[in-house]
Amino acid sequence: MSSNIMISVVIPCYNMELYAKRCYDSLVKQKNSENVEFIFINDGSKDSTLRILEEVTANDSRVKIIDQANSGVSAARNRGLEAAEGDYVFLVDGDDYLPDDTIDSLLQVID
Repeated sequence: MSSNIMISVVIPCYNMELYAKRCYDSLVKQKNSENVEFIFINDGSKDSTLRILEEVTANDSRVKIIDQANSGVSAARNRGLEAAEGDYVFLVDGDDYLPDDTIDSLLQVID
């Protein structure tokens, strides 16, 4: 498997305080996630989504957090796509969580 393939995971979040930590936790448990960046876009949340994201991702250099005024999920995804540096992009919603082998399976299909 090609370990030099970079994957960007784009995660728009709006009022996801109940789900943000679980989503992040499922991302960091991914097998073969060394070349993965996680881009969270806080889309003007009115709850504590941004604070939670900042706290749980503080020590993870793979994470980018973008904070923007509420513009809708499509605009948030587009902002994440602009920031993505990966060869491939994987879209995840802020209330999603992934099985531990999702990225590994994706890389197997790509390779």
